Amino acid sequence: THNLLLNYGLYRKMEIYRPHKATAEEMTKYHSDEYIKFLRSIRPDNMSEYSKQMQRFNVGEDCPVFDGLFEFCQLSTGGSVAGAVKLNRQQTDMAVNWAGGLHHAKKSEASGFCYVNDIVLAILELLKYHQRVLYIDIDIHHGDGVEEAFYTTDRVMTVSFHKYGEYFPGTGDLRDIGAGKGKYYAVNFPMRDGIDDESYGQI
Repeated sequence: THNLLLNYGLYRKMEIYRPHKATAEEMTKYHSDEYIKFLRSIRPDNMSEYSKQMQRFNVGEDCPVFDGLFEFCQLSTGGSVAGAVKLNRQQTDMAVNWAGGLHHAKKSEASGFCYVNDIVLAILELLKYHQRVLYIDIDIHHGDGVEEAFYTTDRVMTVSFHKYGEYFPGTGDLRDIGAGKGKYYAVNFPMRDGIDDESYGQI
């Protein structure tokens, strides 16, 4: 994506910002305190001390521990939240965070290479100024973490187009439509292999 922007010269029409590092306090506007404390503390050289927590918070195979893990979470989250702030202040029409979009992370659980759900935190920022937010997810995987966060509210509509069946994360059925106040505010469009551009465009 970055190379396409360079080759088409689109970067000339963009302003590039260095994101601030999101604080633990910012992250706990959605995530649990103990989960964020764990992410701050865990490192490759002390993993053996955290084996129980690693299991509890689903950190391991799909979500490995690496040097700079928490800093990565800070930058990813900081970029998306800063983009939402600029939108709220009407300082931009569009904001993109190349390091964001970690849509599988749950309140107290890492999932699918996602540790902190920057999208949920950015949407919470947008909700400070906007009555409603529409979230559209076109990743091949179902945006389960974002859907779960807003499943019972009518202030955020989540729409996910994704490959469905025996495919990670295995959620996003057509019948999953939200609950309580959020009923009909979760929309899932599960798809099989083989869709072409024309069909996708018609959808």
